[in-house]
Amino acid sequence: MEPRSGCPINAAVEVLGDRWSMLVLRDVVFGDRRYFRALLTNSIEGIASNILADRLVKLVEAGLLTRGTAARGQRARYSLTEAGIRTLPVMVALGNWGLDHRPGTEELRVRQQLMRDEGPDFVEELMAELRVRHLGEPPVERDGPGPFERLAAAYEGARAHAAFAHDHD
Repeated sequence: MEPRSGCPINAAVEVLGDRWSMLVLRDVVFGDRRYFRALLTNSIEGIASNILADRLVKLVEAGLLTRGTAARGQRARYSLTEAGIRTLPVMVALGNWGLDHRPGTEELRVRQQLMRDEGPDFVEELMAELRVRHLGEPPVERDGPGPFERLAAAYEGARAHAAFAHDHD
């Protein structure tokens, strides 16, 4: 599909500019939700099934996701393409803006804060891990936990802290 103009910002906004497309990509990237049902039932924003189906088709057509062929009775699995993986810095930039200018809960903000604090090298680590998970690239040798494990630990720590604070109010 040709963009309405030759402007690169317009071309990107036409693919990524609606709320649901970015949230579907977020859930594939950070939630490792690769099946329709997981994307539908685990959406904290409550996406409707018809909207999810439409956005998945659009993201596949735009080249950000691939849809694995499913045999009869099996579910189709979605995977990020390299272009889809390269949306991660855009999501990080949007999240950083949200940290600075929008309210939110500690447990949902903590991962974004970690990505901001860790900087561009951490985002590169995340993209490398996504290439392993979605494109079949060989794993990267590392000492210690990987970037997704660190994000999960930050989230779990914030959830535990919030639960403790709630119990002691």
